[in-house]
Amino acid sequence: MTENYVNEQEDEVTNYAVRPNKTKIKRNIATILDIAEQMTSLSFEQLNDFGLPDNIFQALMQVAKMPYKAARKREMKYITGQLRKIELNDIQEKLARYNSKSVHATREHHQAENWRDKLMSDDDNKVLTQFLEKYPAADSQHLRQLQRNAKKELATEKPLKSVRLLYKYLKNIVSS
Repeated sequence: MTENYVNEQEDEVTNYAVRPNKTKIKRNIATILDIAEQMTSLSFEQLNDFGLPDNIFQALMQVAKMPYKAARKREMKYITGQLRKIELNDIQEKLARYNSKSVHATREHHQAENWRDKLMSDDDNKVLTQFLEKYPAADSQHLRQLQRNAKKELATEKPLKSVRLLYKYLKNIVSS
């Protein structure tokens, strides 16, 4: 990029080359490297959804298997260089969606665990009533049966099959 400067005394135009800002370039490369690192943790199916060029896709699949050593670092530099050549807006949006899905899944997991623990310690069915008010789609009879069986298993120290089934059922209801 060049800019024109006019010397007022001589009325002649002098062209000066404007150098790109190195700090800005380095930040951009660091952002792209972060995107590439996030992409290495995705599964084959998830990476396939991005519609990446074949060379980048293959490199990401290879680097996901590599230990954190010099070869991996070189491969990540290659991937970063290749990603700089393509438009990254769609890729960033898809990564954000995948990250938000995992955050939601974690939240739902914790909610289901909390409800399960509350239901296991509930003796007068107040918690069960609260759950059914919050999630009216839940099958109250099936939920009561799972709760009763889980409490029996805990009392008799049997394998916790019903506790796991109760958690699965709660997770399905909370996530829907």
